[in-house]
Formats: sequence, C-alpha cells, structure tokens
Amino acid sequence: MKTAFILCATSALASVWLAGAARADEVQMLDAPVIPLADVTFKSGQTTALSVGYGSGATHRAGEDAGLIYTITDRGPNIACDEAKDLTGADTDAMCAGDKDGKIFPVPAFDPTIYALRIEGEKVSVAGAYPLLGTDGKKLSGISVPLAKNPTEKPYAADGSAMAQNPNGFDSESLARLADGSFWISDEYGPSISHVAGDGKVLDRLVPAGTEGDYAQADYPVHGKLPAILVKRELNRGLESIAVSPDEATLYFVMQSPLANPDEAAFKSSRLLRLFSFDRKAEAVKHEYVYQIDTPDMFKADNAKKARKQGDVKVSEMAAIGPDRLLVLERISKTTLLYEVDLAGATPLPARFDDVATKPSLEQLKSEDLAAAGIVPLKKTLIFNSDDHAGMPDKIEGVAVIDPKTLVLVTDNDFGIDGAKTKMVRVTLDKPLN
Repeated sequence: MKTAFILCATSALASVWLAGAARADEVQMLDAPVIPLADVTFKSGQTTALSVGYGSGATHRAGEDAGLIYTITDRGPNIACDEAKDLTGADTDAMCAGDKDGKIFPVPAFDPTIYALRIEGEKVSVAGAYPLLGTDGKKLSGISVPLAKNPTEKPYAADGSAMAQNPNGFDSESLARLADGSFWISDEYGPSISHVAGDGKVLDRLVPAGTEGDYAQADYPVHGKLPAILVKRELNRGLESIAVSPDEATLYFVMQSPLANPDEAAFKSSRLLRLFSFDRKAEAVKHEYVYQIDTPDMFKADNAKKARKQGDVKVSEMAAIGPDRLLVLERISKTTLLYEVDLAGATPLPARFDDVATKPSLEQLKSEDLAAAGIVPLKKTLIFNSDDHAGMPDKIEGVAVIDPKTLVLVTDNDFGIDGAKTKMVRVTLDKPLN
C-alpha cells in the first residue's frame, strides 16, 4: 500500500548559505529487496544473518529507462574492533588481538558489487549484479589496501585471526554511469576513482600521485593522477561521492570530510571540503573548489539526544544535474540535507593550498578567512530536508536523479550487522532541479 507524507519545510532549517522557500515535497517508501548474503558465526559462538548492503551509492543516467537505477556496495560487512563486544559477543582482545583501530571482515571473500535495480510502481527488483573484476576476470576484494602514506585498518576474520591487507581492495562508495555502459566509481581507501566496464572489470584506478607503489601487486592498471595532498584524508573519510557531467567530459568528486591537514585536529574542526572537476580526456584535475559543510546543529534528528560535533558532518553522495551543477547530500546519520550547488561564481582554490607546507592550511581557515585568502566558496541552495518528513529512514547514502522532479534515495544498511534492512524512498520535488 502506498505510504506518502507531505509536509512543508520550515525556513528555520534552511541552508546557512542561502535560505530556501517553503516546499511541499512528497516522499513515498518503496519495497526494497532483501538480498541474503551469509550467516556468520563469530568466535563467541554468536551467529548473525547478513544481507547485502547495496545502497552506498546510486545513479540513473538520463536517457535510460526511468525505472532503472544502479547502486553499489561498499567494501562489505565490517565491524570496528572497538565495537566487537556489542556486535560479535567477543571483546576486542579476543577478536582483534587488542587492536582497537582494526576492522573485522566477517565475509572476507566479499567482492564490492554494482547492482542494477528495476523500479515498477512501489516494487523494486534486482535486474543484475556485477562484482568488481581484475584484468584477468577474477573477483577483487573489499579488504583494506596496504597503504604507506595514508594507512588503512588491519583486517581480522570472524574467528579473530589476523588477515593480510589486499592491494585489490576497494571501499567503493558511489558511482556514475556513462552512455557506453561503463561506470566511474569512487573509493574511500586510497582515496581513488576508477573507470569500470559494464561487466565490472576495472579498467583504470586513479590514486593520489606518489602512492602508485602501494598498488604494485594490484590486478588492474593504476595511475597517480589525483592530487598528492589527498593522502591527508582522515581514515574512512575518503571519496564517497562522484558524478559525471551531461556531456560526460567532466567528472566531479568531493571529499567526504575535511582533510586531516596538517593533523586530526584540523579535520575535527574544519567545515571546508575539497570538490574537484576532472577532465576525463586529459585525465587531470581542471579545478578544485571549496565546499563548506553545515554546522552540526542543522541536523535536527541527529541532535535529539545529544549535541553532535563538527567532525560528525559529512558529504555522502553527489549527482550532476546540469553543466557544472550538482546535487550534494550532507548528513550525520539521521538527517539528510540535499543541496543544489552551482560551480559558477566560485573561485578555484589557489594552488598553494595543495602544498602541505602551506600554513595555515585550507582546513585551518575559518569562514571569515576565505575572502582574505582570495576564495569564494561554492553557493548552496537547500532543496530537501528529511527532518520535514515523518518516517524518513536513517543513513541515506544513495541518490539517483530520475528526472528534474524525481529522486530515489537509498540507505546503507551496513549489511544488516545490527539487523537493519535497506530502505528506498521516492521523492517528488515540488520544484524542478533545472
């Protein structure tokens, strides 16, 4: 049965950058499929039924069937070692040899996968699944990559044994589809972006310059075409969003959070993210822009029980809605804010801020410092706030733009580790995006 909620937005929750007019958007819950993955027994004897978390990113290409979207998983089921007791029944000492910074991978053979989903009315079905493949056609991995300059977590199995890191590992988070059927995907590990064929084969992985050697044993081509400063990403806060321009000449990608530049204190306090436009033909960054994320008080549902911190705010998805025009998703966990962003009027970031020797760094600047540094940040216009609609799910990470007034939102259920199921929502906007 159709479930719909229609409420008006309140101006009090409008963007701190540019207030939006009151809206009457409609949201409708869809019947998202549950894709069983595995029943995992941990060292404690506790067994957990896992399902595929296919909502880390979503996309729809204009010109394709309006009922067809593509989504992507992240690296697979994983549990922070410092949460081992609550989720596995055994403590950090037993599961991770006391390594509180490690990750438990209960299904180590899992391969990040692109899903084709068909939406018919309220029903959603799986139309195809395309695991990431190496040059030789073998499945790749979600296990953390052995990085030297920007380390990733040490992996552990469900029985508590240590595992080796894997140069074929992807923590994929977002995707954009091209007219030839191929995809570009973003990844948090490297961070990296990768061109992937329609059958899932990785054609090229682009990583921060100077880190190519970390992928020497990878089963696909790797090139250091991204800015070297991206190695300063905070752990698990890499590239979670990617989009492609309507003419497919330009890629856009944005960091999930401010860089830890020069240190973690800068990441925790900064509101300034780096957003890139990338020339596909030249395989080079065209421009780098400053995107200013909201303050944590803007996320009403997330602050219901305790005040959240600036470091909790993140960008989790992006879609192109026109030439140099983007739709950007900001969230903590419960509240989802969608912004229209126009690159026109913003100034490219001065090159000196890509040098780690620059003091203060971009991430150490305050809002009032930007003008003095010659920086005009991207303009944001709030177009959707989930706090204005009853029954909206938590942890929305995927956004597929079906047409200028229709979006499909998808949640990341973290593979059902805590019992959550993937949820999907159709949003009908009362004003078109373009």
